Amino acid sequence: MPRILFVKTSSLGDVIHHCPAVSDVARALPGARIDWMVEEAFAGIPALHANVRRVIPVAVRRWRGMPWNPAVWSEIGALRRALSVEAYDAVIDTQGLVKSALLCLLASGARHGMNRASLREPLAARFYDVQHAVPREQHAVERNRQLAAAALGYALGGECDYGLRAESSPPVPLSAPYAVLLTMTSRTDKLWPEERWREIGRTLAGRGIRPVLPWGSESERARCERIGAGIAHAVVPRRLSLKELAGLIRGARGAAGVDTGLTHLCAALGVATVGIFCASEPALTGLHGSTPVRNLGGAGAPPATASVLSALEDLL
Repeated sequence: MPRILFVKTSSLGDVIHHCPAVSDVARALPGARIDWMVEEAFAGIPALHANVRRVIPVAVRRWRGMPWNPAVWSEIGALRRALSVEAYDAVIDTQGLVKSALLCLLASGARHGMNRASLREPLAARFYDVQHAVPREQHAVERNRQLAAAALGYALGGECDYGLRAESSPPVPLSAPYAVLLTMTSRTDKLWPEERWREIGRTLAGRGIRPVLPWGSESERARCERIGAGIAHAVVPRRLSLKELAGLIRGARGAAGVDTGLTHLCAALGVATVGIFCASEPALTGLHGSTPVRNLGGAGAPPATASVLSALEDLL
């Protein structure tokens, strides 16, 4: 019964893109004990995966902001102790960064990662016991799947299954079918114009589908409220946890969103989703899998409103 530790710490979209690799391992190696080291802010995602035995949170983002704080070293010590109770057959770093490679050193077991030619940060390869060639010009989901298969010696096959299990449990009262509109992202160049979102929302509302606009920060709430003010029956909920967002998304008729982790979560949870790309190319990190999805736009080429409406109509 192999014991496996995956290291994929951030960001939200990257963590979601790793889920199919976990599903592959569980399918190829029945009984495998799979643990996952992840940034604390995103620990809710592996917790939703049916085949993850133990979620091991880390706080690298927080730690590096206060390296001399005794509390930080106390937390790192607690992490080392948590990892010391397990002797892993394989420690697999699908993040492929120096910071994730260093985290691998804290665990006991053969460390696997991509080789220098396959990595964005080639220096990370120096910390692996076994290096694997994984072609770069393919979707991130498939790169994760290929690395896991190479590290554990099974033939990659089967559909892309994210393995996430979330109950349909909207955390706010919704009396009609609804669609989730994810208008926010951390990069302003990835935003889609507010008026276009209002047109999408009005069209959905006219068809009896209530638009719901979640948010994560005060500036995002203000944006969602501006958009929602121009749409009849739009809902801007309170701030939701990742688990609550998963429940909201799971109950939706469909979703549309910019290039942000929550848009990938929609697709991973089996919800028909339109991805709107304004400053990045979807070929390598777009919506991916067996769920009905549509990727529109690209770097410097945001999609027209009519294209998004047409795609939503096809999917819904």
